[in-house]
Amino acid sequence: MIDTPTLVDQYCHGVLRTELGLGTFEAHLGRTAGPPAPGTTFFDTQTGFAVRRWCPPLLDLEPHCPPARYLARRRELGVLESGRRLLRGSGISTYLVDTGLPGDLTGPREIAAAGSAEAREIVRLELLAEQVADTSGTVEGFLANLAEAVHGAAASAVAFTSVAAVGHGLALAPEPPGPGEVRGAAGRWLAGRQVGGRLTDPVLVRHLLWIAVASGLPLQLHVGVEDPMLLTGFAAATSGLGTDLVLLHGYPNHRHAAHLASVFPHVYADLGPALVHTGARAAAVLAEILELAPFGKLLFSSGAHGLPELHVVGARIFREALGLVLGGWVGDGAWARADAERVAGMIAAGNARRVYALPDA
Repeated sequence: MIDTPTLVDQYCHGVLRTELGLGTFEAHLGRTAGPPAPGTTFFDTQTGFAVRRWCPPLLDLEPHCPPARYLARRRELGVLESGRRLLRGSGISTYLVDTGLPGDLTGPREIAAAGSAEAREIVRLELLAEQVADTSGTVEGFLANLAEAVHGAAASAVAFTSVAAVGHGLALAPEPPGPGEVRGAAGRWLAGRQVGGRLTDPVLVRHLLWIAVASGLPLQLHVGVEDPMLLTGFAAATSGLGTDLVLLHGYPNHRHAAHLASVFPHVYADLGPALVHTGARAAAVLAEILELAPFGKLLFSSGAHGLPELHVVGARIFREALGLVLGGWVGDGAWARADAERVAGMIAAGNARRVYALPDA
């Protein structure tokens, strides 16, 4: 076995504060916003099977117990106690929490207290811009307030994150837009926007990304299911500026994300959903990523949202996959055990502590 004594979850969300029924719970196991197809269940997925394997023992049940029994025990303990047991059983010592999703989710302080861990905030750029637009009366006021808001958030946040690539495609023009172009786009967006309206203009999205780059904080980019290679232009344009880019959720194009991390010194690849969604096949996927990316460019995350079970699953699958892959190479004589343990520590926590300037554990 390859030991990973501590984990830094470099991208996750808070957990729900409310009790969950069967339908609500299993909706969080799927990869879509809708319910499962009639006559099916999201428990019959790699993620669902992993939850049933790893989580029941933390609630004093046997592994692989039926979903109904597991959820009954969860309700018996209550949402606070079950969440506390699950988070503390994950082995995660630091959570980096994207606070930009709607819903009754715990913030960094709450998840830290429940998990007996540290937690820091990741600021979602699009939400920040939308909040600024809600309180800005003119184009000039909006643009000035936006720059000030990003600067202010950088003083306390550990990173920025953006869903621009998911919402607008990864082929956004890589260069920053000019001042006139930005003012025109801001005027059009504000004129047609109601309070709470989403940021949709691609020019403003690019402007926002470049303000974040200028802050110097790491910038996380959600890749989704698109090809990360489309970000090559933006990666080249931001090279040498002092801001690291972290590619999130690259699966099923995880090899391309790993390739970009190998080409650009400031680009890193996230392991989160690539392992969580593949479950029992996670070791094979991890081995593919390790074929391409330098080991100092890979970061563990759970990508968890809503269910503390997903923090557990993310951590346990990662540890098991890493142990199988690196342990196998040690057993074959390809790697020394000391090197395997050093690399495991880098991917589990050390790389994230360096990228996000976190104190040592």
